[in-house]
Amino acid sequence: MAKFVLAGRADCPHYAKTELLADLLQKILPDFHIHKICVHPSDWQDWLEGTCSSNGWKHESSPIVWRELIDRGGKGMLLGGFSDFLEHVQGYYGITSDMGSEQMMKIAAENLRVTEVLMEEAARQNQSLQVFHIWITGALSPTCYSLIPKLFTTELIRDISTISLHLLDVNSSEESLLGLKMETEDLALSQLHEVTVHSDMTWAFQSADLILFLDDWPSNSETPVEQGDKDHMVSQVAERFRSYGRLVEANAQKDVRVMVAGDSYVNLKCSLLIENAPSVDPCRFVAMTTQLEYEARAQLAEKLSVKTTDITDIIVWGNISGSSHVDLQRAKVFRYKGSIWGPTGFSQQVLEMIYDKKWLETDFLSLVALRRRAISLKTNRTAANSATNGILAVLNAWSNCYSSREVFSLGVVSSGNFGVPAGLVFSVPVKFHNGDWSVCSDITINDELRSKLGVAINELLVEKNTADGVMKNDPVN
Repeated sequence: MAKFVLAGRADCPHYAKTELLADLLQKILPDFHIHKICVHPSDWQDWLEGTCSSNGWKHESSPIVWRELIDRGGKGMLLGGFSDFLEHVQGYYGITSDMGSEQMMKIAAENLRVTEVLMEEAARQNQSLQVFHIWITGALSPTCYSLIPKLFTTELIRDISTISLHLLDVNSSEESLLGLKMETEDLALSQLHEVTVHSDMTWAFQSADLILFLDDWPSNSETPVEQGDKDHMVSQVAERFRSYGRLVEANAQKDVRVMVAGDSYVNLKCSLLIENAPSVDPCRFVAMTTQLEYEARAQLAEKLSVKTTDITDIIVWGNISGSSHVDLQRAKVFRYKGSIWGPTGFSQQVLEMIYDKKWLETDFLSLVALRRRAISLKTNRTAANSATNGILAVLNAWSNCYSSREVFSLGVVSSGNFGVPAGLVFSVPVKFHNGDWSVCSDITINDELRSKLGVAINELLVEKNTADGVMKNDPVN
């Protein structure tokens, strides 16, 4: 299937001629599909430069045509301009256009009038509505399906009256995305202004106030993964998230909040976004550790015969989807029925309540590490509900609805704390206050913990070096 994207300046005669020829091909060829983008002359240069920059292309005129390699899972391949498209169509399909200059000018003028009318309508809508734009990538993932109906209950957006939800799943089926759009509209959410769906990154993160990255690659296999396969996976992650970062830089609000979640290369993804969106404060980017933190709480709660909510202040360090370490030095248990009992709000140290130190050092860590895979094996899908719960917990904390004393584990960019190299995204203990997070400084780092942090640091540096190597070997860069 040939899927082309045609973009041009609204008043450009060559865009008009290319547009009509593409419409003809789409009408007579069942496997030819065209997506058209008509840009106002005042916006064209910025739009063209931003698009070329995000894709590593060089093109200076209107129109611009590229092919989406959806049949091979690749990114867009630049075809060129007006003459290049006509030559391609003539060579592949034996079809050309004999449209004269007068008709080209007439259609270009009509394109400009229509574009200006649409812009005026959009401006009027924006004046009457203050819209909060939420973008979710990996939109066809089970986590997204679980998340959408609950997202509107979070404190972060509960008081926002008008929300536009933009659902992106790269190279996915348009039919599936349209089905998700219909299902979301059927929820009849009072705040929901519109739902848009996207299978390519052309317009990604326009006016975004909140972006949730759910893209994932299969990772936790029972069989060892060959180094070549790992490198290939890292190259896929690096390519996509560098492009995402450039689009965040070009299109999102500068005070956007960004969260990365998932089961693979979570820290690396967050790091790549930060590097490629240099004008956005790095503190606006976080990687979600909460799911892993809650999985550890569940194991401790079972051991102590309490509810999961009775366990607090667990710290998860390191590589969220790799070498992480569960630290219980500050962990508390409430409502534990032991020899010492206190009033409501009374807590005890988890390490003092669990006498089986061997279990803590072996079984506990293994159970936490395998918890998500055990769920997937039983349900035949990813642990979407717990991922959703982790995302919602961070969003609520970010809106300042949690106590400023509560400790969260969060993947954030390092400023050199705890011996973690500056600039590396690393899971550390944080506290939220007034809509911001800060790293907890009153943490004891003994030799054993320092050694475990070192393992995670080395692993993340290897991932980062592999990703950087991919970039250096890419002829586009």
